[in-house]
Amino acid sequence: MTLNLILQAGGGMASFLPFLLIIVVFYFFMIRPQMKRQKQEKVFRDSISKNAKVVTTGGMHGKVVEIDDTSVVLEVQTGIRIRMEKSAISKELSAQYENKKED
Repeated sequence: MTLNLILQAGGGMASFLPFLLIIVVFYFFMIRPQMKRQKQEKVFRDSISKNAKVVTTGGMHGKVVEIDDTSVVLEVQTGIRIRMEKSAISKELSAQYENKKED
């Protein structure tokens, strides 16, 4: 009788093993890479400097004129300035512009 109860208890724990394995796999393949990507984006946005040429998530190209804590002012054309959130900046293109000037 007690052996039967022990086997049933072990079987109950064994049924949770696949569920725990799914959680571990989900963490390493989904959650952890997303957290790493968010850290990289935060470092990038904090490192944006004045006169950097950037592209926004909406595809707008411009030069950073002013920087605040949470926003930047982009000059998209001579005399046309737009205030945007830092989170709207997708990537920096300053190096690409410099390479084109050298060619």
